[in-house]
Amino acid sequence: MTLGLEGLTKIYKDKVALCDITFSFTPGIYGLLGPNGAGKSTMMNLITDNLTPTKGRVLLDGKGIDELGREYRKLLGYMPQQQNIYPELSLRRFLFFMASLKGLGKSEAENDIRHYVKMVNLEDVLGKKLGAFSGGMKQRTLIAQALIGNPGILVLDEPTAGLDPKERIRVRNLISEAARDKIVIIATHVVTDVEFIAKEIIMLNGGKILRSGSPSALLKELEGKVWNISVKDEDLPLVNERYKVSNISRDEDGVIARIIADSYEDVWKKEAVRPNLEDLYLYLNGA
Repeated sequence: MTLGLEGLTKIYKDKVALCDITFSFTPGIYGLLGPNGAGKSTMMNLITDNLTPTKGRVLLDGKGIDELGREYRKLLGYMPQQQNIYPELSLRRFLFFMASLKGLGKSEAENDIRHYVKMVNLEDVLGKKLGAFSGGMKQRTLIAQALIGNPGILVLDEPTAGLDPKERIRVRNLISEAARDKIVIIATHVVTDVEFIAKEIIMLNGGKILRSGSPSALLKELEGKVWNISVKDEDLPLVNERYKVSNISRDEDGVIARIIADSYEDVWKKEAVRPNLEDLYLYLNGA
């Protein structure tokens, strides 16, 4: 299965939200990274057929999704960022409702619900109202409803938004577990959400793809451009003025600033360090 974007463009009045995007997705996890307003939500809404492109097409195995219609939508699982999910419904009723929207019969829906609530560890709260769920439980509920019907394409919008570190790791592992043989697109501005599970990263800003590739391939661009430098507290304003600073920490000797720069010939003691995707994100998107 191949999901293709062909010259995809979306313009709202005088604002270009997405500009001539061409890309191919095959089974695996893709991290769609970019700051707020980069075009991530627009791209996802075009892929899920919630928006019509101004120009270009979304293709599934070479056929336009506008031609495939319901056949295409049956292959989609979508997890929105918003958690306003019928607070008066129990988890069981909500999942049956979502299964019915996807065209599943009662027996198939029961089997799917049983399987996926176990996967997201919510089988003990099937009768509980969604309004009483914690943020993490709601996110896991949204993952479960996206998986009902075993879709071939999963589109997840900020799946760990607002979660504490423990729940963030739990949700990330769930996504990785559920991703077998599926195209999974995760839109986020949190680099660590996708750094270790994505086979490919797409860095988006201003409606354009800045970079794409495997994490290891992308990080080659920053080889020799990331350092830890030892500075005094009073030097930090100057360091921030001269460099992109991705982290500041302290040890017994003072302040350690992690900087990204094309070259370094300054007065502070330096140590070359291995770059990570957060460094690249900062390098491409500014301070």
